[in-house]
Amino acid sequence: MAVDIRQLAADDVVLMRALLATFGAVFHDESTYIASQPGDGYLSRLLGGESFIALVALDDGVVVGGIAAYELRKFEQERSEVYIYDLAVAEAHRRRGIATALIRKLAALAAGRGAHTVFVQADTGPEDAAARALYSKLGRRERVLHFDIPVDAEDGDA
Repeated sequence: MAVDIRQLAADDVVLMRALLATFGAVFHDESTYIASQPGDGYLSRLLGGESFIALVALDDGVVVGGIAAYELRKFEQERSEVYIYDLAVAEAHRRRGIATALIRKLAALAAGRGAHTVFVQADTGPEDAAARALYSKLGRRERVLHFDIPVDAEDGDA
């Protein structure tokens, strides 16, 4: 693997936009990741904040993969968990250890922040078999259910 794994900082908005484009292409969801991107100031604040972590895999300076994660500070103990929100590697660059390197770099950063675990959710469809295999190789599987609870703007103060 001849890629460079780099953590993005507040001044890396251009690389963050390239990561968003990579997510859009890999997930076949350009409308979410490309069409309605936030402004530069928002991305800069996000990248410079304490809770968001973005890593990119660069091959000759070009983003070929990346990870977006959030540090979640716990209330019951003085520690945190890091949640992998998105992870993608461009198809032409897969099977080279890039996703594993991104996760290992994230785990090292998480340890440095005092986190006790990194966790991720995986879809159950056949198109996500490779992701589940990767996560199974690196961690242990838990049996959980995931629920999306809609936010009703009219009942916001209920």
